[in-house]
Amino acid sequence: MFTKQAQAEPAGSSPAQWVKSPAGPFNPTASMSPNNPASRSLACLGATLTIEGKITSEEDLQIDGKVRGPISLPGRRLTVGRTAEVHSEVTAGEVIVYGKITGNLRARDRVEIKTDGSVFGDITTVRISIEDGADFKGRIEIDRPKPQTDAYSESVGVPIAAEII
Repeated sequence: MFTKQAQAEPAGSSPAQWVKSPAGPFNPTASMSPNNPASRSLACLGATLTIEGKITSEEDLQIDGKVRGPISLPGRRLTVGRTAEVHSEVTAGEVIVYGKITGNLRARDRVEIKTDGSVFGDITTVRISIEDGADFKGRIEIDRPKPQTDAYSESVGVPIAAEII
């Protein structure tokens, strides 16, 4: 009685095509979980884009094109895809490099340089990972997190000596 007709999917909407992306880092199955950090907002700059100027965002950013100018993503993730060429001073929560970055990186949490990635510049971060085959030329400064003080113990005065009356 009812027959279901096959509908053509728009280009790029098939999950099978997501995995084959030349940029590689995006994982659609991980982003579908609401408790997963990957489900945060993600802005993408495609491989054919060339951007010159300052980029500031409150979203995670994936770059697959060419960017020249400072990038500021406070507390967010910057992913530099395999086809990307970035000439920038970068400040972010995390930086994951599959492509090429020329410029200094400052990441509050971590920097990862993947096998085919390259970074030419200084890195300041808490954690760093450089895979075999990655290119890196510059200095690394490990920015140790400051130990958190116990606000309760500082606010409660503990007497050193007491006088008994």
